Amino acid sequence: MTGAGGAAAMRLIGAGEEIPVDTSRVPAREAARDELSDPMYHEHDPNLLERGLDRFWDWIGDLFAGAAGAAPGGPLGLVVVVLAVVGLAAALWWRLGTPRRTARSPETLFGSTARGAADHRAAASAHAEAQRWTEAVQERMRALVRALEDRAVLDPRPGRTADEAAAEAGRLMPAHAARLREAARAFDDVAYGGRSADEATYLALCTLDVDLEATKPLLATGTAQGGTG
Repeated sequence: MTGAGGAAAMRLIGAGEEIPVDTSRVPAREAARDELSDPMYHEHDPNLLERGLDRFWDWIGDLFAGAAGAAPGGPLGLVVVVLAVVGLAAALWWRLGTPRRTARSPETLFGSTARGAADHRAAASAHAEAQRWTEAVQERMRALVRALEDRAVLDPRPGRTADEAAAEAGRLMPAHAARLREAARAFDDVAYGGRSADEATYLALCTLDVDLEATKPLLATGTAQGGTG
């Protein structure tokens, strides 16, 4: 049985003490949320851009971590694979050169020049002697078309392209239509396609030039005026 001293030691609350407040869980949580919503607690939080960058770099890190786990040899194997890909890309760039735009308007055949067929042939021969086959092919194609204009097979037209000249001449000299198309393609390749010509291409143009000189074109009505002579 508890005595009087024990009862005094176990007194509940003195007359001058405050009564403790017992707050339920839900109101306490709402009070804490309201308190934390104060802007003063968020002055140093990252902004939207910073949060986006953090997520992006986290994604990059996870990606490389996954690649390193899948690559043979782990992270070291991934480094080797990356270096191999970079080396292959550099080799292709060195071999093929800077990518060129393919969507270009065709260059005119003569540009601003107004030389005759003999002048173009002489220029082509000079380039050929110096083994500048690209320039030689260009000049020989110009000589070929200029000769057709001098013979009135083609109407002189300053803005004519090699393809147009080949198509027009091929209709009047059908026996050489395929070779004319090949000659125009060779001119286009070296003139604005970034390719280099060779001796065989130049010699084929020379032969075609000579053969066209010996060929009579068809009449405009479609009847033949004659064969080669």
